[in-house]
Formats: sequence, structure tokens, C-alpha cells
Amino acid sequence: MTTALITGATAGIGLSFANQLAAAGTHLVVVARRHDRLEELAARLREQHGIDVEVLAADLSVRDDCIRVEARLADLARPVDLLVNNAGFAVNDWFYESTIDQQQEMFDVLVTAVMRLSHAALPGMVVRGHGTIINVSSVAAWIAGGTYSAAKAYCTVFSESLDREVSGAGVRVMALAPGFTHTDFHESAEMNMSGMKEWMWLNADDVVAKALKDARKGKVVSVPGAQYKMLSVMAQYFPRPLVRALSGSRPNERNRVKEASVTQGPDQPASMR
Repeated sequence: MTTALITGATAGIGLSFANQLAAAGTHLVVVARRHDRLEELAARLREQHGIDVEVLAADLSVRDDCIRVEARLADLARPVDLLVNNAGFAVNDWFYESTIDQQQEMFDVLVTAVMRLSHAALPGMVVRGHGTIINVSSVAAWIAGGTYSAAKAYCTVFSESLDREVSGAGVRVMALAPGFTHTDFHESAEMNMSGMKEWMWLNADDVVAKALKDARKGKVVSVPGAQYKMLSVMAQYFPRPLVRALSGSRPNERNRVKEASVTQGPDQPASMR
């Protein structure tokens, strides 16, 4: 039996990972900020699938909490075979209008935690000769969409680099780069997405099913949805001035609802923002 650790496991893409992995008989370590929601999830998955579910409440923007999750990943007596770095949130504001603490918190969750948790998980995976890390990035990594895009660009390139380092040891690292996905991410960030065309939306369960399939195939970057495969190619290979021009303008012109709105911590999934 394998064990997976999922951050941001109580909502959206993270919840879909938890449900699908549990249905496949994978034991879980579920991580998010709210202990009560984690316990509810764990109880349901234990009852439905007869698996072991360990609850680990942690806010990955808090260094001591992140260190506790790192310690669990580094525990060779309780190996984790699959790490899903899914936790994330967005600051829905201009960089210079937001507070630096908001930006730092987002950076800590989207970049620092991904780096530190991967660093904790990989040595044991390499020693065992198998293991997988799925880092939930975004197609936003290929556009000029503020610090969120910059953080997701790090996540994608970091995943590609790690896979080159460890694939010879039987370990794989993959970046999952979805587009707009039906979750509570945008509502939590107080973004009005009512004007978004339906063809742009992905289903979280479909995103996760595609991710797990691509991870089994050894893909390094997984882009769910034909529309986003096409858009990601355009964003990567079009001239950068054109990509910048098409990346959007002010946050309030990108459906901002509230000044300096922000969702906090790793209960929120990382779908495209």
C-alpha cells in the first residue's frame, strides 16, 4: 500500500486528489489549516474506503508549521510515496497596492513551502528508488500575471529541474498546470468570474484524473484540457511583448470585487487565477 501526502486537501483540486487516491486504496496524510475540516474529511474517507488517513493541521505560511510537515515527509519509518504540493492562494490586487505581508505570505505558500517540502521528501524517495511529487502550478506560469504568475513560473521550472535530477533514481517530479477550474478559489479571493465563458472552465475531478494518469506515464508537465494545451503553447512561443499585452491589466479590470482582497493559507486549491 502506498501513502500520499496532500497539502490543501480539504477543498478544490486538493480534495479531488484526496478522493481519487483514497478510492484507489492509497493511504493519506492530509494537510490544511483547519483541523475540523481535516477530521471530517478523514472520517469520511476512512469509512468509505477503509484506508488510513492521518490529519496534519498546518498553515504553510508559518515556518514552524511547515517544518512539522517537512518532518513527516522526512520520516523514513513512515514513507510517503506521493507528495502533492497543492496548497495556494492569490492576492487579488496590484503588487504596489497590496501589503508586503500579503505578498510574502503568498510567496511562502506558493514557493517556499513547495521547495522545502520537496527537499524533505526527495532523499527518502531516492533511497527507496521510487516516489512521485506533483506540484500544482498553473498555465498562469506562462503569462505576465503579477507575483502569482511569477510564483507559478518558479513552480513549473523547479519541477522540471528536479525531475532531471532524480529521474535516474526512479523518482519523478511533475508540474500540473491547469487553467480556470471550478473550485471555491475565486470566490474565496472575492473575484467575480461571472463573465468567464463556460468553455474556459475545467472540472477539478477531470484535472486530477488527468494529472494522475500523466504522472503514471512519467510526464514532466501536465496541462489538462485541449483549450489550455493550445493556450499554453501560444503563451510559451508567442513573442513576449504580445504575451504581456494579452495578460490583462489592472486587477479591478480583471474582475476585482474588493480592494486588496486576499484568501489566506493552504485550505485553498491552486487552480488558475
